[in-house]
Amino acid sequence: MAQNTPSTLNKNLIILHFTVFVWGFTGILGALITISAVQLVWYRVLIAFLSLFLYFKFNKTDFKVDTKTLIKLVCTGAIVGGHWILFFAAIKLSTVAVTLVCLSSITLFTAIFEPIINKKSISKLEILAGLLIISGIVLIFKFEGRYTKGIIAGLVSAVCASLFSIINSRQVQKLQAPVIAFYELSGAFAWISIYLFITSGYTRAMLLKPADIGYLVLLGTVCTSLAYVAGVSVMRELSAFRVALITNLEPVYGIIMSFIFFGDMNKMTLGFWGGALLILSTIFLYPVAQKQITRRKNRA
Repeated sequence: MAQNTPSTLNKNLIILHFTVFVWGFTGILGALITISAVQLVWYRVLIAFLSLFLYFKFNKTDFKVDTKTLIKLVCTGAIVGGHWILFFAAIKLSTVAVTLVCLSSITLFTAIFEPIINKKSISKLEILAGLLIISGIVLIFKFEGRYTKGIIAGLVSAVCASLFSIINSRQVQKLQAPVIAFYELSGAFAWISIYLFITSGYTRAMLLKPADIGYLVLLGTVCTSLAYVAGVSVMRELSAFRVALITNLEPVYGIIMSFIFFGDMNKMTLGFWGGALLILSTIFLYPVAQKQITRRKNRA
């Protein structure tokens, strides 16, 4: 494992912030693409894993793994695929803003799941940070009853994102991030293909409009293969919770972009700014509070 120096840590934080900004754009693309959520994700992972395969071949990279690791990564791909399907389903059942706000709950879920999966004590600070994020969610958007299905899909999507982030934080200690991304995205494609076959989902509805093709290529390459590799690679230095915490900027970026792209800047209420401020404050004050707690423990 690489030495966790301040310069390395800062570099990974910059990469993660840029990655989260790119992820914030996926909601816009999801709203613009006209096909269903399952079909959208099928095309997305197909483009993503093919682009990674071409990258490996072009750079003559060895991406072979043993059978046990392959099975783990392909199974994790099912969680990844489920996350994206639920994410885009939530957008189509509600709005980009509602979905991205629901995604902020990743922090709370990670604060609960990471200690259980990694067999360590639950951090009161992480739980507090997660609850503050939830408070920010409530302030940002006053949910309406007609968005109930979208909210549920968004929250379950956040659970899936939390789980595969924790799994990847362990896998990245043994494998290169592009290799993890390739097999997980391949797994997601395989599972979704099986689902479409069972449900007779291969219909004329999968035919793409010219605009959809361009959006999907952008979504599959920049917003998926490139961003996914970057998001996994930083986990060598950053904990799953720290990654989830910074990922809460995605709703802020995404909501601002949705207002800009769809001409809804006038809908940015005091509730949005108050919630965004609470989320941002939690994200940036968490490491400060963590450092202070560590210093006090060392003095004791």
